[in-house]
Amino acid sequence: MRLTKFTDLALRSVMRLAVVRDGDDPLTTREVADAMGVPYTHAAKAVTRLQHLGVVQARRGRGGGLALTGLGRRSSVGWLVRELEGEGEVVECEGEVPCPLRAACRLRGALRAAQEAFYAALDPLTVADLVASPAGPVLIGLTERPSL
Repeated sequence: MRLTKFTDLALRSVMRLAVVRDGDDPLTTREVADAMGVPYTHAAKAVTRLQHLGVVQARRGRGGGLALTGLGRRSSVGWLVRELEGEGEVVECEGEVPCPLRAACRLRGALRAAQEAFYAALDPLTVADLVASPAGPVLIGLTERPSL
């Protein structure tokens, strides 16, 4: 099982937002993009999707930025990955050129079961679990702002 780059970026963004300390200024999408080493446009798309899921809240203007919501903090990683990846199959059996084995193939079912086992392994994990030490301090260091 391999996650899309989009899902990977969205998960890493949620992790970074989960370690913003109380009293710190909220991070901007640009800061998240810079911390993750990705183009701003990619980070903006991930943040938009996370907003639609109710995991991230974004405020514009002075004092604005990104914040993880309560749902985002307690979300199951399995749920989040399912939402970001979509309901697609691991293999494309009915594509432009349908697989000639599709009527009698056992591979599709086995791969579907493996995909569900993958998600089930992620279900008990929350975003808070992902940012526990040693990950949290590393995440915080990715976008340290210079002291004035």
